[in-house]
Amino acid sequence: MHHPDLVNPLDDTRIDIQTGFTKDSRRLKGDKHQYEYDVVVLGAGPAGEAAAMKLTKAGKKVAVIDPREQVGGNSTHVGTIPSKALRQSVFNLINFRRDPMFTKAMEYKQVPLNEVLAKARQVIRRQVNTHTRFYERNRIDVIHGWASFVDAHTLRVETDDNIFETVTFNKAIITVGSRPYRPDILDFDHPRVFDSDKILQMDYVVKKIIIYGAGVIGCEYASIFTGLGYKVDLINNQNQLLSYLDSEISDAIAHDFRQFGVLIRSNEEIDYLETHDDYVVLHLKSGKRIKSDAILWSNGRSGNTEGLNLEAIGLEANSRGQLKVDDTYCTEVDNIYAAGDVIGWPSLASAAYDQGRCAAAFMVGDSDAEPVSSVPTGIYTIPEISCIGKTEQELTDEKVPYEVGQAFFKHLARAQIIGERSGVLKILFHRDTLEILGIHCYGNHASEIIHIGQAVMKCKSNNTLEYFVNTTFNYPTMAEAYRVAALNGLNRVF
Repeated sequence: MHHPDLVNPLDDTRIDIQTGFTKDSRRLKGDKHQYEYDVVVLGAGPAGEAAAMKLTKAGKKVAVIDPREQVGGNSTHVGTIPSKALRQSVFNLINFRRDPMFTKAMEYKQVPLNEVLAKARQVIRRQVNTHTRFYERNRIDVIHGWASFVDAHTLRVETDDNIFETVTFNKAIITVGSRPYRPDILDFDHPRVFDSDKILQMDYVVKKIIIYGAGVIGCEYASIFTGLGYKVDLINNQNQLLSYLDSEISDAIAHDFRQFGVLIRSNEEIDYLETHDDYVVLHLKSGKRIKSDAILWSNGRSGNTEGLNLEAIGLEANSRGQLKVDDTYCTEVDNIYAAGDVIGWPSLASAAYDQGRCAAAFMVGDSDAEPVSSVPTGIYTIPEISCIGKTEQELTDEKVPYEVGQAFFKHLARAQIIGERSGVLKILFHRDTLEILGIHCYGNHASEIIHIGQAVMKCKSNNTLEYFVNTTFNYPTMAEAYRVAALNGLNRVF
């Protein structure tokens, strides 16, 4: 059977790490039934790992099946980890170029992507080692191969070319993740056409790149390529970048993109792509033509359900390969669960981990299990974006009497010390009760700063603006933005 290629940034420096346990390993005593495993987890990414750990600690006999030679899933190998390590390297490069101490001594040049990826490969290697030890320590069987359902209690696993084994189970959880959506009109085998997996293999310098799709991945890579000195055309199908964000935050990232030289083309749609040996020409339905050295397609993702033979168990994925689940993460088949990117929103590694853990909790009947909600958004552009709770638009539509407190980073002592030029923390709160309704942050370290507000919002007994006013923050810190924003908000209340 033909299986899709798996991109692995470590292909040139493969690490030989295998779990020390096989299907014959000694195990904890599991449920009493005729199956080999109490639960089989399909996929070794964040959702799969969290589910496996929760289940094995509950005394279940667990196996994890994943097609890669190393654990970690797409998040570790081609998604979250390498892209964020790449982003950090570019961020360091930008700061180095901006520092007047080094400007005169440094010759400005474009940097090949594969050179910057050296750091990412180191991080991937460490992550694989770390996660492998988790499985070994918890004595979880890891089977490397492609799995497909035979029936609701049996899997057929291709562990090598035309070598198959059968695995039986009482329950299963599908955590196979997602991959970039690839429309038929593009030839992704062409060396100038990339998706967010393949882009990590770019081995030549470009002067200009087209990024089609201005979602999270598109905006993150727009920051990366601009930081590397490339010209970027960002094609947006909508009239606003990241339109689900608070409009002030969306406007801020669009403004900074333009300041950095990103050309944003809104309300555009692809007609076709013309490819040549050393360039591409994107034809848009508006009649525009854009010439570039390469194109990165980042317009959506699809669940990795192809090849699972879901019809054998009575399941059907939607047009994007995603599975429908209920509030307990159970599919329409009562012993089959699903979590992570394969069920769609919010398609974040952080949420996937929690979903996998919660799905496992429902499986074992934990009384305090509840579905994942109130997930913070983290977008690793340069600067970062992070938010949790309601936006101004949502509160206005719901006719909630809210007020706004703001702290601009440029006024904070710590931001001035570390050279932050832009950024804002925005707190939305009920003007009568002072309850915090939403927090939105734009600026470097936003993905860290947001968690202070998230923790306070979770404390139902003291989740008001007064918490920040009455709390002593270290000085100087970025965290004191909460007190500044809280005082700013209180000054608006009368």
